[in-house]
Amino acid sequence: MNDYQLGEKWVWKWERKVEGEVRAEGEDLQEVVDYNGTLGLWNGMDTVQIPAKAAPDPGKTPFRNWPLQVGKKWKYESEWENNEGTTGKTSQDAEIVSFENMNVVAGTFKAYKIVYKGIVTNSRGFKGEMTDIWWYAPELKTYIKHVNEDGYGAYTNELTSYSNGK
Repeated sequence: MNDYQLGEKWVWKWERKVEGEVRAEGEDLQEVVDYNGTLGLWNGMDTVQIPAKAAPDPGKTPFRNWPLQVGKKWKYESEWENNEGTTGKTSQDAEIVSFENMNVVAGTFKAYKIVYKGIVTNSRGFKGEMTDIWWYAPELKTYIKHVNEDGYGAYTNELTSYSNGK
């Protein structure tokens, strides 16, 4: 929690393309706000408290496996439900393949490139291979780009602005 500053803000632009055509697009944000006397992350609708310390046990199949270092590999598994009520399971092998300069709209940052490859299934009968590539910038405490390919199209999410709140 001590790494965050009141007023710190991240904005991402996202789009979903199918057969080269943009089918959906939008913007996501996170801002550090005062939340019941402590710090919280506000996404434009909801606020969640920033934990005072990292979770002591991330489980056996975490999304990110701290500390990050090039060459590290692990299994990521998740059960989820989207806002339409569809439930699903994700099972991917993850690997940190590099720590590189990554240029996004918001600037150039040193970022870990983390590649996730595996299978996704859902309650509507979908089962398919999925690849996710995330660029995580420690300096910003978050990802700066995410590319998802699921065999039907591509989803891209890129940081367009960052302000440090100072």
